[in-house]
Amino acid sequence: MKTYNVAIMGATGAVGQQMKEQLEKRNFPINQIVFLASSRSAGQKIEFKGETYTVQEAKPESFEGIDIALFSAGGSISEKFAPEAVKRGAVVIDNTSAFRMDKEVPLVVPEVNPADIAQHKGIIANPNCSTIQMVCALQPLKEQFGLNKIVVSTYQAVSGAGINAINELKDQAADFDNAPNADAKVLPVKSAERHYPIAFNAIPQIDQFTENGYTFEEMKMINETKKIMHDDTLSVAATCVRLPVVTGHSESVYIELEAAPTLEEVKQAIAEAPGVELMDDPANQVYPMPLMAAGLDEVFVGRIRQDLDNPQGFHLWIVSDNLIKGASLNSVQIAESMIEQGIV
Repeated sequence: MKTYNVAIMGATGAVGQQMKEQLEKRNFPINQIVFLASSRSAGQKIEFKGETYTVQEAKPESFEGIDIALFSAGGSISEKFAPEAVKRGAVVIDNTSAFRMDKEVPLVVPEVNPADIAQHKGIIANPNCSTIQMVCALQPLKEQFGLNKIVVSTYQAVSGAGINAINELKDQAADFDNAPNADAKVLPVKSAERHYPIAFNAIPQIDQFTENGYTFEEMKMINETKKIMHDDTLSVAATCVRLPVVTGHSESVYIELEAAPTLEEVKQAIAEAPGVELMDDPANQVYPMPLMAAGLDEVFVGRIRQDLDNPQGFHLWIVSDNLIKGASLNSVQIAESMIEQGIV
């Protein structure tokens, strides 16, 4: 079997660590691996397949001889280093928003649009975590019944905002009596003028607001879904909310199909979808929850109901680990698909 030289950019971050674990867990065919980070994190030690590696400070020359570079270190870092990696012959799989809507860059979920990978010009973008799990569940319905409209409300974990948000939630949760006045410095957006406690709370803002009243997170879901599904006419609306959950994003999704399938036909299509697990037995209180999805690869779907007024309308509840399928696993699956297609 051919093996590859792999680099992880942002190796000490939450997603970078998950990328390392996915490469190890899935026995990715690696010849050499390099762990890269900022000068602040350089020198840290990382264990991989029984060996100890030293994290190196990322420099343009760090990508010499690299075949595949997995990036998860922030958009500005990707914008700086991804072109340098490509110049040196690497294919970059980028987990930031830096290149997602670039017309020259494929935006890929391997279960949905693997053929787009072949169009890459050195960079392949990994979609937003909330987008990934939603399109995994909806693609089989689009293929079998046609898809006209999506209305999604997300219930997103704080891990999506980084380790500081996780720590802030844990600190605030320890002091229930002071919850309304808890010290808040991270959420909803660290750079924003105002911050709110997340413990015992729900914050209807993820990222900054745009001029149209939607947040950047909501616009990511809207625009990325259309790009991945190759349908600019698809109607998509999103409301993104942060909840006091450490790991695992949940989504309440309403869809309108072109056809009017039965409820069982919709469930069957979802049950057969790759990477998706149907968890839908309301009579026995069986449905997906972030606590049970944490640490798992699958996208879980339940609470599937036909709309009471529209026979083409259906409601779904979708849950997945945002750090795994929503980030690290999808990136590694893109690399695996490149190998399967003979692209790298």
